[in-house]
Amino acid sequence: MSHLSPPGQRRSRAVREAPLRFGVPGFAHPLLAPAEWGELLRTDVPVEWVVLGSGAMAAPGGATSGGPGDRPDPYRVAAAARLREAGIRVLGHLDLRFGERPLGEVLSEAQRYLNWYKADGFALDATPADPAALPGTRRTVASLRTMLDRAYVVLVHGTYPSPGYADLADQLVTFYGPWSAYRWSQVAEWTADFPAARFCHLVHGVPRAHLDEALRLARWQGAGTIYFTDRTDRDEADPWEVMPGYWDEIVSRIGPGVSE
Repeated sequence: MSHLSPPGQRRSRAVREAPLRFGVPGFAHPLLAPAEWGELLRTDVPVEWVVLGSGAMAAPGGATSGGPGDRPDPYRVAAAARLREAGIRVLGHLDLRFGERPLGEVLSEAQRYLNWYKADGFALDATPADPAALPGTRRTVASLRTMLDRAYVVLVHGTYPSPGYADLADQLVTFYGPWSAYRWSQVAEWTADFPAARFCHLVHGVPRAHLDEALRLARWQGAGTIYFTDRTDRDEADPWEVMPGYWDEIVSRIGPGVSE
């Protein structure tokens, strides 16, 4: 097990000074949430990547919005094109089901993202974190990189994985969950050997009054990419479907230096 630092303890390495950026786990379907997708095109919003095909809200025609779908979706095609034109990476959402999903299914979905939406890479949801699953995950990532040269790969663990996973991907999501858990979270010591750009935290249920605290904690723990929202998962809601209520406020605060 990786050694973890107590939540309030300062890292041995100084807090990184690089500005935070957004990793967006995906909104509701572009037809249902056009304002959300449009906000990402603002020149003052520092977006590292956006996930396409995540979420659970029904898309037009009754199909769920998870995955690439069975045919090209013109609304998604248009949304992805606008993001790419703005210099924002578009990542296809692939559910690994913690290593239980057949590789062929994963690669089939990946190819559809490439063919229809010109994806720049992939977000691998429910990526396992234990050492035993490392060879299988390595095979999956290697296959995806064969399909797309320079594919940007994000492994969504939701926790700190075995250190070997850091060698497989461009970025690891090492926290995915509610503020009630994040505010007491601990950081794996091995992450201090990597730049902040390699780690992302996705946190829902962050109250406006605790926004500064959450941003400070992300910097202390060495995350260079974040997405915080006050939306919650109560009543099985998807907290990522709509913008945070404090969107303009977090955009104004995500630049360089929340100093200690």
